[in-house]
Amino acid sequence: MKKSKWSLLLVLGLVLSLFLAACSGGDDTEEPEENAEENTEEPEENASEESSEEVEQVFNLLNGDTIPTMDSSMATDEYAFQFLGSTMEGLYRLDENQQAVEGIATKHEVSEDKLTWTFTLREDAVWSNGDPVTAHDFVYAWRRAVNPDTGSEYGPYMMNGVIKNATAVSEGEKPVEELGVKADGDYTLVVELENPTPYFESLTTFGTFLPLNQKFVEEKGEDYATSTENLLFNGPFTLENWDSTASSWELHKNEDYWDAETVQLEKLTFDVSKDPQTGVDLYETGEVDRAGLSSDLVDEYSTHEDYKVTPETSVFYLKFNQERNGEETPLANVNVRKAIARAFDKQALVDTILNNGSIVANGLVPSDFTTHPETGETFREINGDLSPTNIEEAKEYWATALEELGTDTVELEFLAGDSETAKNMNEYIANQLETNLEGLDITLKQVPFEQRLDLDTNQDYDIQFAGWGPDYLDPMTWLSLWVTDGGNNKMSFSNEEYDSLVESASTDLASKPVERYEAFLEAEKILFEEQAIAPIYQSAMAQLVSPKMEGYFVNPFGATYEYKWAKAVAAE
Repeated sequence: MKKSKWSLLLVLGLVLSLFLAACSGGDDTEEPEENAEENTEEPEENASEESSEEVEQVFNLLNGDTIPTMDSSMATDEYAFQFLGSTMEGLYRLDENQQAVEGIATKHEVSEDKLTWTFTLREDAVWSNGDPVTAHDFVYAWRRAVNPDTGSEYGPYMMNGVIKNATAVSEGEKPVEELGVKADGDYTLVVELENPTPYFESLTTFGTFLPLNQKFVEEKGEDYATSTENLLFNGPFTLENWDSTASSWELHKNEDYWDAETVQLEKLTFDVSKDPQTGVDLYETGEVDRAGLSSDLVDEYSTHEDYKVTPETSVFYLKFNQERNGEETPLANVNVRKAIARAFDKQALVDTILNNGSIVANGLVPSDFTTHPETGETFREINGDLSPTNIEEAKEYWATALEELGTDTVELEFLAGDSETAKNMNEYIANQLETNLEGLDITLKQVPFEQRLDLDTNQDYDIQFAGWGPDYLDPMTWLSLWVTDGGNNKMSFSNEEYDSLVESASTDLASKPVERYEAFLEAEKILFEEQAIAPIYQSAMAQLVSPKMEGYFVNPFGATYEYKWAKAVAAE
């Protein structure tokens, strides 16, 4: 989602998200978040002792939709970041312990004031056309991401307030050459930060910070990143047989990758499937190696030997757009927002519709994500439930809202996903709202993921089912979403006190961990005093996973799955 900005996918077979990107994770039959997503799935311990060379090194998998883009400057969603993460490599890469390990960088040094980071790059990394990967490729890519002419959402979101002069560059006030990144020769990258940034190392693993080969990108022009022929790769795999409309594609082992000896998988195949039942049928016949489960399928397969539930840190919610096409919507009224946020049974939704290990969310920052640096309490333990279901309160807020609006009816459009499981979720929420809030008329607009991204970017909706997976391990990845005019704040929410708290966490409190954390806690309270969004649930993935799949894991942010260290093993 900093790059960060995306709507999410319903995990477990229900994806209703949008484009917040990023980040964080969803399952194979659902739509992406915009964010990026989540908890580590450890490789299985009792792996077959047979040599992996005796087993075909292929995974056959499903994807919930097409890949909207393979341009790292333009990516905002889970699917884009998944395949960028598989085919590209930045300064560092996350391992199964959520630690940054060597990528194109072999080491770095940080200045005493924590503002200058100097990265030493390896000299044996090459692009798939044979060109060396150099510090100049990072300089070009980062400048391109914040250049206002590029139109990137994640560039400014991820870099503003972090990389020196990024905000001024992205707003057209300074030339891109003044961005705080430079090459000191071919294999030394020097980065100047705006303020000390505790999470900067983890940021360098994220898709927006990937390098780009300037000559190739500029030669391809508008065709860049529209098909396999118009892409270069420097990661563990290459993307084959793909274009922007493809419903199937493949990842092939990149023999030119600097660490190719580590990569054991020769190929991963992907087919688009939005229907969980189709996925399960393909799994049962052995045509695919993993399938996401919707709630009804969980009941059927929860005792299956291949059944797995993976908790995640993605949070799904309703976005309330306060201004559309230059005009205020009824959602500009805080009592309308508070009424809607309380008017549907989230526990029933989690237990019955999702039925996949997801839990009710009554705040923005997820459970078990970060802890207070002094007390050790989690964010959710401290702030508690800020937006619980309460039908009676909802009706009271609604009555007040109708009186303030001078009407007895309100019509709103509800933008959401079009997968079968997403439709079940959408219809449930719409029915609950219309039943509990007399006079409310909801029109469902259920569209493919890429179309929802466009509608969100253009702020062309009233209510939107969205989600966010973290882009790095810090509360900022959640709370920076809703600053005034922020790249992900496509709903005209604005609060000066909220903005000030988030800004302080990036500036004067950057080196004061206790005060910084408490600023985040206060900012989240303000977010729900204003009821900017309506949290629904924190996701989990319920899947059938073949025992042949070993060594892959789920990332806490960025690309949902990591396959670099994966292999296929013989079934026991």
